[in-house]
Amino acid sequence: MNILVTDGISEEGAKILTDAGHTVHQQSMKSDELIVRIGEYDCIIVRSATKVTRDVIDAGRRLKVIARGGVGVDNIDVKQAEARGIRVLNTPLASAISVAELTIGHMLAVSRFLHESSAAMRGGKWPKKEYSAGIELYKKTLGIVGLGNIGKEVARRALGFGMTVLAYDPPFAPMDFIVEITTKERLLANSDFITLHVPFDPAQGPAIGRKELAMVKKGVVIINCSRGGVVDQDALLEGLNAGTVGGAGLDVFTHEPPTPAEQALINHPRVSVSPHIGGSTVEAQQRVGAEIALKVVKALNPERR
Repeated sequence: MNILVTDGISEEGAKILTDAGHTVHQQSMKSDELIVRIGEYDCIIVRSATKVTRDVIDAGRRLKVIARGGVGVDNIDVKQAEARGIRVLNTPLASAISVAELTIGHMLAVSRFLHESSAAMRGGKWPKKEYSAGIELYKKTLGIVGLGNIGKEVARRALGFGMTVLAYDPPFAPMDFIVEITTKERLLANSDFITLHVPFDPAQGPAIGRKELAMVKKGVVIINCSRGGVVDQDALLEGLNAGTVGGAGLDVFTHEPPTPAEQALINHPRVSVSPHIGGSTVEAQQRVGAEIALKVVKALNPERR
């Protein structure tokens, strides 16, 4: 069968597909071209860049599988795919460790002014006194909103730092370590750091907005390595300027790339930023490629189940 890969795949993943007898075509396409060409393929494999819209799905007359190398499927019109009887696959485990490590990295960057002091030193300064009031993660409280695969990996690492971990997740499943499952209100009021690992639900709106920021512990650090929109960026900037929020670490944004209007938040001195690279490690890319390829082969080659 013909498989289109628009956002790249690891060599191992491509080999798994070709060894199973499939033809793999790797090419980045703009939406208009994708709509024209998708009819040639039985499967499309994407990451976050390609949007598999209703129009793309309707034009994919041969489509049997839409596969997303990553956790979320918000760039795929899942309802339309299901209505057409097309399977939607993703890789919820493959990038969890990479995202969790970046989350901790942003916590450390904000706590020790790494982003600011690095920029100052590159400008020829020696700002030892200016950045001598950092804080430790040790004995601080981390609130995790969303205790799925990534949230659990963050919890494991936070416990290793000697942090107390509070978690809010209604569909919580037991784990092999102990964290305190609590209400969202208690988490907001007691956490020194809050990290979010939930999908963005347009119907519900941001998980952290003005209402939630009115309930937080003064000086809280907000980390978002999940999806743009999960944190209300305007409310976050207001909180930073007012001192309610002590800092933020952001890997994702409402618009990607961010618009000029978002630069005030990105350039804020108490904000550590990265360009949506949570799952972008060599190890994660290898795992993602292999995992999604194996899932596609099983979906397209039922006899291999």
